[in-house]
Amino acid sequence: MNKLEQKTTALVFEQQARESSKAFAAFKIYLELGPERSLASAAEKLGKSKRMMEKWSRKFNWPVRVQAHTAHLADIERKTAESLAVQNGADWAKRQEQHREDEWQTRGELIALAREAIARWKKNEHRCGTLEGIARLLDLASKLGRVSSGLALEPEEKPAEEDAAFMIQIEVALEKIYGPDPAAGHHEKPAAIVEVEAKPVNPPAALVAAPLANPQT
Repeated sequence: MNKLEQKTTALVFEQQARESSKAFAAFKIYLELGPERSLASAAEKLGKSKRMMEKWSRKFNWPVRVQAHTAHLADIERKTAESLAVQNGADWAKRQEQHREDEWQTRGELIALAREAIARWKKNEHRCGTLEGIARLLDLASKLGRVSSGLALEPEEKPAEEDAAFMIQIEVALEKIYGPDPAAGHHEKPAAIVEVEAKPVNPPAALVAAPLANPQT
């Protein structure tokens, strides 16, 4: 810490206790000239001699004060950026929470819709809709519920074959509970195809040994 900072509570680039108004005004002009500043430029702008600028610069430590002012502005900029980042993070957290709430609500609506479809399925003998549709509603509701409650889907990237098998399992379970789906129709299972290894057939030895009869004799 330099002597100016030890003697006063004012910031080092502000007017100091023993600094005259004229000297401080000259420092402000020098400071406002920016990175290309020079004592000669400040003297020309103030209409004073360069020697006077050099005197005030040495006495009131202008180079150190310029550095302190630059660091001060950088600190303000950093804090402002951090504050904006925190605020933006809070805003996105609120958006994510709202999105999760919406997904959870939609999950509840899907389950209610699936239950309503099952009730109609049980009461209506003609049965509109399909078990596959109900199964897909329940599957979508399950996925929304897991995502909105912070649970990962298991597995995260499920192959299409596994997803189709899962849907078939749901349909079979529903069919066992509520009966077969008339819309799907009933078809007998095709006969299983059994692969048989082809082997050469050898004729009986008697046929091979017997001579062919001559029809002319």
